[in-house]
Amino acid sequence: MAAVPLDPAPRVHPVSPAGGPRALLTVTGADRPGVTARLFGALADRAEGVPPLEVVDVEQVVVHGHLVLGVVVGALPADGPVDEDGFLAVLGRLAAEVAAGTGVRVAVESASDGGPTGAAGGRPHHVILLGRPVPPSAVAGAATAIAGVGGNIDAIRRLSDHPVTALELTVSGAEATELRTALAAVATATGADIAVEQVGLARRSKRLIVLDVDSTLVRGEVIDELAARAGRAAEVARITAAAMNGELDFAESLRARVATLAGLPVEVLDEVREHLQLTPGARTLIRTLQRLGFRCGIVSGGFTQITDPLAESLGLDFAAANTLEVADGQLTGGLVGEIVDRAGKARALARFAGEHGIPLEQTVAVGDGANDLDMLNAAGLGIAFNAKPLVREQAHTALNQPYLDAVLQVLGFTRDEVLDAM
Repeated sequence: MAAVPLDPAPRVHPVSPAGGPRALLTVTGADRPGVTARLFGALADRAEGVPPLEVVDVEQVVVHGHLVLGVVVGALPADGPVDEDGFLAVLGRLAAEVAAGTGVRVAVESASDGGPTGAAGGRPHHVILLGRPVPPSAVAGAATAIAGVGGNIDAIRRLSDHPVTALELTVSGAEATELRTALAAVATATGADIAVEQVGLARRSKRLIVLDVDSTLVRGEVIDELAARAGRAAEVARITAAAMNGELDFAESLRARVATLAGLPVEVLDEVREHLQLTPGARTLIRTLQRLGFRCGIVSGGFTQITDPLAESLGLDFAAANTLEVADGQLTGGLVGEIVDRAGKARALARFAGEHGIPLEQTVAVGDGANDLDMLNAAGLGIAFNAKPLVREQAHTALNQPYLDAVLQVLGFTRDEVLDAM
């Protein structure tokens, strides 16, 4: 194999991990079978003048039938330094032959400077944009905000197009707190949900999920339904709203609300349970995570007479809730046993995780009320789902979509992976 000819004043690339100069080949055009094979076959055959090569980096994506393929190759000089200009010229001729044979475009440029890298500082993060739809303003706003805190978008991929559109941006160079603060402002301005997670194995190592029940797993608040049957709906609704917003101590508010139920026949619990409506996407979320090996359960400030049958019907691994006191076929207006309040929810999460030998950093918690905050913050990932403002501000991330299975995209699962697991 002939060596690449040297000009009188060659630009000699210093010794690098690739051993010589590098080049970026960018392939664009209509996708068709064999394009990638043709390009790498040409590189492997090494036309006259091409030195031994190594593949340094590859990225390929197909968007609605349009191929974008980037390949970085490095020269491995066997007999001394390689002239970069000659190296690029030879690869240019090879690229032209591949383009002529496949109908795609192949551009060649130097990559000897290593290419763009994100700003220094900060570990890489995944930024997930979710919406129905995702407006261009959300993508533009997120990109501007990322650049504004010194970050660089290294990659973008679509996770899902149904029931919500979810786009995942891989971002380097930005500090986590600044990134989250900047993107929270974009989410508020555009109406899109934007979640931020650190890149790493921890994201896909989650193995247990706990869900709040009222206004998370199911629509509405069970105690409000019971209060309506007791003729105390307005009174209880006011107390519930204040408790969920963090304005009242949960245990105190719970006792006050339960007291209004005194005298209700126990059969009312069956009526309310039969009329429960699961949040859209709840079955898909649970079924998918179960098939992926997750332990799934519920932790509720509601009542075991409702949650235990619900957990059984969904095939959940565990459930924790309060228990209404019953005497002579009627509710007494009291509770029995330990109260599952804000701190109790966090204890229940820790207990369930411990029973299954799962570290807390590998757990996920989802809830909407102030009494969920300890649980959300104790979990490896706490997700505020259609939550009160106080909860959205303090949770790790927030979702304001009507579909509970959007949690899967926050965890990094694509729509195809979800369908494969169903």
